[in-house]
Amino acid sequence: MALGPLGRILAQGVVAGIAILARALPAAYAAALQNAKKSGADKAAEEAARKGASFLGKARMSKDEALLVLNMSEQEATVEAVQKQYERYFEANKVDKGGSFYLQSKVYRAKELLDDYVKEKNAEQVKRSASRNEEQGKDSP
Repeated sequence: MALGPLGRILAQGVVAGIAILARALPAAYAAALQNAKKSGADKAAEEAARKGASFLGKARMSKDEALLVLNMSEQEATVEAVQKQYERYFEANKVDKGGSFYLQSKVYRAKELLDDYVKEKNAEQVKRSASRNEEQGKDSP
């Protein structure tokens, strides 16, 4: 059961539409890339990638998970304490001593994240104390 001329016209229309889309989509993508570069969106994407977002969408280890890996509480998290726990667990999981490279990498990533967290926390405290000092300086004659 052939559709006759109507079927042929429909098929030609579909083929023409696909050909138009095949040319238009790459051009639109290239234009979008250029606009993103001009607006600085590529820098934002780079920053997101640096912070741990991967191509597959897996997020970086959470702060809570990092604290669990290094067996610490948030209050105990100082540069020295993080380093001490890192050395302890990294050494305990050495592959040549029967440990696990996977666990070593978890310990390393936990240290990396907590180092960033502690630096941010310290910077925030310095900023707060500076603003308090500034306010006290304005209040006193």
